[in-house]
Amino acid sequence: MASVETAAEHERILREIESTDTNCIGPTLRSVYDGQEHGLFMEKLDARIRNHDREIEKMCNHHFQGFVDSITELLKVRGEAQKLKSQVTETNRRLQDDGKDLISSMEDLKQCRVQQRNIATTIDKLTHCLPVLEMYSRLQEQMRAKRYYPALRTLEQLEQTCLPRAGQYRFCSIMAENIPKLRTQIRDTAMTQLRDFLESIRKHSDKIGETAIKQAQLQRSLDSSVSVQPRALIGRRSRKEAAAAMVTESDGHGGSPVSEQDSGILDVEDEEEDDEVPGAQDLVDFSPVYRCLHIYTVLGLRDVFENYYRKQRRKQARLVLQPHSNMHETLEGYRRYFNQIVGFFVVEDHVLHTTQGLVNRAYVEELWELALSKIVAALRTHSSYCDNPDLVLDLKNLIVLFADTLQGYGFPVSQLFDMLLEMREQYGEILLKRWNLTFRQVLDQDNYSPIPVATEQEFRHYTSQFPLQDPDLEKLPFPKKLPFSEFVPKVYCQLKEFIYACLKYSEDLHLSSTEVDDMIRKSTNLLLTRTLSNCLQYAIKKKNVGLAELVQVIINTTHLEQSCHFLEEFISNITNVPPDTVNATKLYGTSTFKDARHSAEAEIYTSLNAKIDQFLQLADYDWMAQGGGTQDTSDYLIDLIAFLRSTFSVFTNLPGKVAQTACMSACKHISTSLMQLLLDPEVRQISMGALQQLYTDVKECESFARAGPVAGFQGDTLLLAFSDLRQLLDLFTQWDWSTYLADYGKPTCKYLRVNPHTALALLEKMKETSRKNNMFAQFRKTDRDRQRLIDTVIKQLRNLIAQHQS
Repeated sequence: MASVETAAEHERILREIESTDTNCIGPTLRSVYDGQEHGLFMEKLDARIRNHDREIEKMCNHHFQGFVDSITELLKVRGEAQKLKSQVTETNRRLQDDGKDLISSMEDLKQCRVQQRNIATTIDKLTHCLPVLEMYSRLQEQMRAKRYYPALRTLEQLEQTCLPRAGQYRFCSIMAENIPKLRTQIRDTAMTQLRDFLESIRKHSDKIGETAIKQAQLQRSLDSSVSVQPRALIGRRSRKEAAAAMVTESDGHGGSPVSEQDSGILDVEDEEEDDEVPGAQDLVDFSPVYRCLHIYTVLGLRDVFENYYRKQRRKQARLVLQPHSNMHETLEGYRRYFNQIVGFFVVEDHVLHTTQGLVNRAYVEELWELALSKIVAALRTHSSYCDNPDLVLDLKNLIVLFADTLQGYGFPVSQLFDMLLEMREQYGEILLKRWNLTFRQVLDQDNYSPIPVATEQEFRHYTSQFPLQDPDLEKLPFPKKLPFSEFVPKVYCQLKEFIYACLKYSEDLHLSSTEVDDMIRKSTNLLLTRTLSNCLQYAIKKKNVGLAELVQVIINTTHLEQSCHFLEEFISNITNVPPDTVNATKLYGTSTFKDARHSAEAEIYTSLNAKIDQFLQLADYDWMAQGGGTQDTSDYLIDLIAFLRSTFSVFTNLPGKVAQTACMSACKHISTSLMQLLLDPEVRQISMGALQQLYTDVKECESFARAGPVAGFQGDTLLLAFSDLRQLLDLFTQWDWSTYLADYGKPTCKYLRVNPHTALALLEKMKETSRKNNMFAQFRKTDRDRQRLIDTVIKQLRNLIAQHQS
């Protein structure tokens, strides 16, 4: 059963081998080799091959005769073919010989027709190519002449019209390839010229600004009634002319622009005209800007150009607005700073009015706002370093001119004038510092003596400096003395100079007369109440100031106080504002000079008391002196009274109240000082002899007071200064304790000014003296009685004090 299946499988494989392409026989053979009957299959394959060989042999034997017959017939045909070939070759030779002449004629005709067609084509092509060549030649000429805007127009016409008509030629292709390069070259050249222009105007903005400021100065010098030309027409070339030149350039066939100079700055120094200040358009050649604007517009890159121009100008604005670190040192530094800023904005204003949209009003206003904030900040910073009022005043005038110049170009400048008002405070402070030094110098150099006047001319000289109103003095013959010293007319003149300095700053600030008047009065008040007052206090309180100098200070300040209403009138005259105007600021000069006079008076009192203290330091009382005999006045007190007499003789020119107060103060101080000597804790023992010596000295003081060293006291008013000490000494020397104790507290008490505490303290010292000096008091009845009396009085005083305290 297995052999049958194997035989059938081998048969199938053989049929498959016979009917299948040899490329696909691999799987079939693999199945044979994979099986176990490989030898059997090979036997069957050999048998099959032998069968096929037998069939092929049979077929060949069957067709062999026909094959032989066919070969025989083919050999016969070969002979006939050779004959036919010979005949055809002969016929072709004869035909070739006959057609040579015809072919030659036809070739000549063909060549003529080709030449005719080529000539017609050439003429047609040249008709289209010649305009291209002519236009390209014109383009090259325009490029050499740097007429870039017409060259750009020529390029556009060449690209859009001529080259498409000319066809596809190599030179056309080269031209077409060069067109973008030429456009780029023109764009880059125009941009280079623009960069040169921007760099040039950055370097020359100082000159441009200086010229614009000169124009503003000329404008301010014109009479206000004259009609002023529009700012746009100032100079020798108006904006209209510039715009016309720009239009001429933009038409594409108008030749070169207004100017082909690429530096951006024109040389105007050789132009001889009637001293006319050139305008910015005369100093600056704006053609690079116009040219570049047109070129970028044609190239479709106007936005790129506008953004680039504005970006570069913003960068330049930041550089211009950055001040030098030492700008505040000289006025020239400020002038250069302002010139550059004015030059920058004059250029921008010109570009705004001569181009359509390159810069707009919003852009210029934005730049100005940025500039204004930086200018104000820079001026605030640098002006704060300045301590010279002349430089501040010059700076103020320069800022006003700067503001007026830019205001003439339509820029708002109110912030600058607000800043000038702020600087007014700084200017005032600097003036105060300068006048502080001036006043101190005047006070230090003064001799504090009345001014001697020998002639009428000298008298008029001083009265012209100071408004002296004294008819009695004028009637006196020469030589005579003015009551005040040199510093009065000098101080009065300096006050007027200060007012003039304040007025100078207020000029051209567009302030009303009332505002100017108010500013001057406020500044003058500061000068009076702060600067002059401090200087006077310094002069009064400095060391080594004598009483004579203090007296003269009082006289001087009195006259200065009386002159204050003349200062009021002086300010009203220069400001044209009546002094009685509502809300007008009043000068504080009267109070200033009063305060100074009061300080001088107080200093006189203090100095006088200090001198008295020096004499009192020489007092050398013997507190244990024995009583009896006559007592002479102490030497120190004799010298003190002599000093007081000579001193009060100098007070004759002082107001009576001052001299009286000084005299009363001196007497009170002497009385108080003597009382303090009695009650000094270091003095623990006092004898009756010492009290009698003090009693004698007080009598001498009262004699001095009674003599009236200063006029004006009524009765014995001056004696009241010694009443406390007098009653105390009377109580002890007269030993009138019964009266004191009986009448104490009554208005009619004889010893009304004796304080029980003072009496008790003095009794305690006398008790100590009595106890130590009388060691054998118990052997003398009188001493014992006196000791008991002192003890009794002390006890009664203590009871009196206790009663009043309860």
